[in-house]
This record gives sequence, C-alpha cells and structure tokens, in this order.
Amino acid sequence: MHRSLKGALALTCFSFVFAATAFAQGYPSRPVRMVVPFAAGGTTDVLARILGQKLSESLGQQVLVDNRPGANGNIGAELVARAPADGYTIMMGFDGTLAINPSVYRKLAFDPVRDFAPVANVGLVALLIVVHPSLPAKSVAELVAYAKANPGKINYSSAGHGSTGHLAGELFKARAGIDMTHVAYKGGAQAMNDLLSGQIQLLVTALPTVEAHIKSGKLRAIAFTTARRVAGMPDVPTLAESGYAGFDVASWYGIVSPAGTPSDIVRKLNADIVRILEQPDVRQRFAQLGTDPGGGSPESFAATLRADIDRWAAVVRNAGIHLD
Repeated sequence: MHRSLKGALALTCFSFVFAATAFAQGYPSRPVRMVVPFAAGGTTDVLARILGQKLSESLGQQVLVDNRPGANGNIGAELVARAPADGYTIMMGFDGTLAINPSVYRKLAFDPVRDFAPVANVGLVALLIVVHPSLPAKSVAELVAYAKANPGKINYSSAGHGSTGHLAGELFKARAGIDMTHVAYKGGAQAMNDLLSGQIQLLVTALPTVEAHIKSGKLRAIAFTTARRVAGMPDVPTLAESGYAGFDVASWYGIVSPAGTPSDIVRKLNADIVRILEQPDVRQRFAQLGTDPGGGSPESFAATLRADIDRWAAVVRNAGIHLD
C-alpha cells in the first residue's frame, strides 16, 4: 500500500512537470497582454511600447499594450496579480508601484513579492527636474536661491504621491534646505497639463515623459537626479555636480507576471527580453531617453525588488508619507 501511494505521487508529480513543459513549449499560441498601470504617454507606457513591438516579433504573437491607470499603478498591478498565471498577462512595472507603494499605502490589494513572478529588469531611467519657463531659474543654484527667497511658493509634482520622483523631490528639498509644496495628481497627464499651463512650476519625472516638451522649449531642464549625465541631453548637469555630492536617484522598470507562472515561460520571456535589450537600435533609443538597458536573470530582478522595498521603506518612514 505504501509503495503504491509513493508510486502514485511520483506519477502525479511527473504528470504536472510534463504538462507544464509541454505547455511552455507551445507558448505563446495567442496574443499576450502587457498591462501598463499608467496612462498613455508616460515613461512606463513609452518603454512598454518599445519592448512590446520587439517582443511581438520575437514571440511570433502580438503583444498588446493595455493601459490601466489609477492609484499610483495599484489598479493595474492588482489586475495582473489576480490574472491567470499562464504567461498571457504580464505587466511593465516600475519601482514606484512595486517597491515604494508597499510602504506608502497602509492597505494594498497585492503583495509585490508574494503575488508576482519577476521576469526581467528592463532598464534604469534617469529622473529629471524640469520647470515652467515662467520660473526665473536656469540652474540648480538659481532654483535654490529663488525657493529660499519664496518659501512654499513653488508647487511641484511627480509621477504620483509616494513615487520615486516624489521621494527624489523630498530628498532634494532636505539637501537644499528649501520649502516646496508637492501637489499630487490622479494621473500624470493632468500634472503635465498643469505644468505646461504654469499652474505648477516644477516636475520631477523621467526623461521620456518630458523629452518632447524640453526640445520644443515649453519646459526647461534644470538637472538630472542621477550620478551621471544623460547622453540624450549632455548639456544638462546632475545634482551631484551642482553642489549635492552623492545625490543619485533613478527608477527601474521591469516585466513581471502573476505568481505561479511556469518557470519555463518566465525564462523564455526573460531570454527574449534580454536579447531585445542588446539590440543596437533599442540601446540607441534607450540612451536618448536617459535609460540604461537592464537584463540579468529573473532571480537578480527579484533581488533588486526585495532590496528596494527595504531601501525605500526607510525613506518613506522618515518623510512621513502615507496614504490609506
């Protein structure tokens, strides 16, 4: 009886492994949905569409970008966390939603470690301080001087309350000893509209979001928050070289799938994405957008996620940033 039970269990395990492998070998047999938990036009969306087009060619099936904005990415993330773990729903996530929101929100409908299978780190994106031309500041020194002379009069925004841009702004305020007011919006499009109209004066965001407006002269670039200058805008300095040594804040973006997605599918997607990130035209476009291509294994991406959850928890706690 004991031997029969062991044999049955072994056969069952073998059947599961065989079924999963066979399923992965036929993947994908239909279009794949890539959820973007933010509105069209933002950094997450721009990177998703670059990757999605290339991934469609690599997989032989169309990768459809599905924008599901709201609640700093939480709505789209919850949707993906609850989706079938079959590889046909993936998400372009970023550190704001996956690594910062767990500390900012007292209640989340998903757990970034428990509910997702990390697939691949797509890239590290430089953050940029931009201002409306009506603000009389063309450099970091002039911005700080104006802010000190007009405490509380500069309204600034970011990708959302508790986003990487918001925290970078708070760190800059603390280092510079200035007072600016963060204005939280439900979506990046509204923040951008108010910046372009002069309703707010400053934005801390990723370069892809504001690149076209800087080149058209509608916005003025002040400084990058990363340690190095960006190839796409070599004349824009960094905060580190503008008197704030050691200032280095960027956002990572990466693909995740629902927890329980077969490992063979995760590794296939990872291998395809890593190959795409090595293509010269993708690397050139990423450089223009201030993005360092990612790569690496699913395990290394998972380690980055866990480390940044701990890292940002301390910053959020010290800044007293919380939402229900």
